[in-house]
Amino acid sequence: MPNQMLCLCLLALVSLLNVAVADEFQPDQNDLPVAAVAGGIVLLDGDTCEFLSKSGEEINWPLEDGVLTSTRGEGRSNHIVSKLHFRDADIHVEFKLPKKGSGNSGIYIHGNYELQIINSVGKEKLDQGDIGAVYGFAPALVNAGKGPSEWQVYDIRYTAPRRDESGKIVEEGTITAWLNGQKVQDGTKLGEPRSKYHPFRYNTTDYLKTIWEKQKQTSVGPVFLQDHDNAVQFRNVWVKPLDDKASEYKPES
Repeated sequence: MPNQMLCLCLLALVSLLNVAVADEFQPDQNDLPVAAVAGGIVLLDGDTCEFLSKSGEEINWPLEDGVLTSTRGEGRSNHIVSKLHFRDADIHVEFKLPKKGSGNSGIYIHGNYELQIINSVGKEKLDQGDIGAVYGFAPALVNAGKGPSEWQVYDIRYTAPRRDESGKIVEEGTITAWLNGQKVQDGTKLGEPRSKYHPFRYNTTDYLKTIWEKQKQTSVGPVFLQDHDNAVQFRNVWVKPLDDKASEYKPES
């Protein structure tokens, strides 16, 4: 009997530990802006803008008082790309939809997986084009989107896919994401990218081609903010790497 009781206690402890691990990513999104957590690397705030154009040059998105506004470019592809490259990370992005237009934009993690930004207020049946979706992979679990002119917030826990020496994915990645205090993705599996419009495949550049080849070897890459013909605003962007693989990318000369 004592052994049985001990086993039951151990099983209960393991169960509690598993629940704690599963629920550990629950960011506080109540009061915006949210300051970067310990270990967080700031990419955008009032004093910092650590983004480049797709060609690795200065961006042409206007920056005013720490707020970047997405600016239309050729073929809806005037995206900006972070100088910081990382493998696994927590990613924080605050954004605001414009009063006019659909508010279509997105967060391209590693250039392959888009967390959708768009005005989906009032929509009951969500698809992969709605806010909170991982485009091409999974719609949002709930509609947590707000309307234009309200600041909104994504917190994303991202685990990058692992690839073998040939560049083939041997272990899928995952995304868990919170939007405005609600979980919209829960361990969504990520295989090969599915959209032909993502930055490494559509209107790409030599700068991005080099990054993509390195990323296939290392599973390390940047985060993009998307141009999709809408003046979506961004502020307070930071990344907390979850391993020791993060660094500022410097092209080989």
